[in-house]
Amino acid sequence: MIAPLVGKQREAVRLATARGNLWEGAVRSSKTVSSIMVWLKYIRTGPAGALLMVGKTERTLKRNVIDPIIEMVGVKRCNYKAGAGEVIIFGRTIYVAGANDERAADKIKGLTLAGAYCDEVTTYPETFFQMLGTRLSVEGAQWFGTTNPEGPNHWLKRKYLDRARLHLDREGNVITSTDPAAIDVHRFSFSLDDNPYLPKAYVAALKLEYQGLFYRRFVLGEWCLAEGVVYDMWDESRHVVDILPEIRHWMAVGIDYGTINPFAGLLLGVGTDDRLYVASEYRHDSRVARRQLTDAEYSRGVRDWLGSYRHQGEQGVAPQWVFVDPSAASFMTQLWSDGLPGVAKANNDVKDGIRSVGVALGSGLLSIHRSCAGLLQELPAYAWDEKAAKAGEDKPLKVDDHSVDALRYGLHSTAHEWRGLIRPDLEVAA
Repeated sequence: MIAPLVGKQREAVRLATARGNLWEGAVRSSKTVSSIMVWLKYIRTGPAGALLMVGKTERTLKRNVIDPIIEMVGVKRCNYKAGAGEVIIFGRTIYVAGANDERAADKIKGLTLAGAYCDEVTTYPETFFQMLGTRLSVEGAQWFGTTNPEGPNHWLKRKYLDRARLHLDREGNVITSTDPAAIDVHRFSFSLDDNPYLPKAYVAALKLEYQGLFYRRFVLGEWCLAEGVVYDMWDESRHVVDILPEIRHWMAVGIDYGTINPFAGLLLGVGTDDRLYVASEYRHDSRVARRQLTDAEYSRGVRDWLGSYRHQGEQGVAPQWVFVDPSAASFMTQLWSDGLPGVAKANNDVKDGIRSVGVALGSGLLSIHRSCAGLLQELPAYAWDEKAAKAGEDKPLKVDDHSVDALRYGLHSTAHEWRGLIRPDLEVAA
């Protein structure tokens, strides 16, 4: 059963009458459910013509929007046709598309659209969104979108949200612009506390997980610059340990490949206390050693490192996964040839990966053994690129980032395995 819309949720639905309507703000703040309710009504009552649903990828669109719609209306009223690029809702065929790179605009060239639903709008290339606007040419056409905040110089904020004709702000005020340059967009801003149906313990856990930049964006719903150090929740006194507990599961190795730059590998395990530990580091810096290693030599080095690692009287570990920098194809081939099991391409989504590391650190779930010297040197100095932030991009500086990248590969590629371990008491126990 879907809970009735209340407060700002209901007000946003009432005000979604512009050509463009965008729900933006915190995670789990009811943006998606409110926008879905409007979209379902639009499918039934909007103008005739082709409709489109867009996500960062078709997979994320299904997970974030189509699956909740199926839960709301049932499979008979919402039939997702995997592989066909279509979903049928209330008997109306709707195109679906992903918009994760600059080529995405080609997917909608030539379409004449009567409406569109857009999930995770800030992840789209600006060229795609511009093209979408030209395709919504049926009289009365509208688009409806959702997004989490990014930096204040992101193209979506500068060119659309800042020029919105109507703004339902985070305090619940309705502000109507008198600027002659305002465009036919209604903007609805949400914070985490705008969803009254979330359990208090869940809200408290989210507020604990997200700190610094991610707290401001994903809890408060602010559009703020990525500036300063990336992991501002880092605290050596909390996150560094001298003694590891018994490890019940050697979860993964994360590897950042380097030839001229340092090569870094990190061993991740889950302790019997249900916490994550970076137990050991393998690192080769050719600038210090004055010798570059071949793929075969690196493979031997990694296998020897894992085979010789001692923990609680036992020698050698066999991690479930070995996640490698996806650009290092030849090195992965070498590892496969040498019989190392579990070798796979790491998930290299930088922003989401940084968020995963931040959640693990911020929640008190992750600890790092003091022997991991390269990682402990890099973590407190890893910083956002402020020039990129002013240009509307969130990017870390590419300086001294080899072990932190290896950490990101290992943690983000296994996030589905460890997120369930986060508990409200971790902060106190850390």
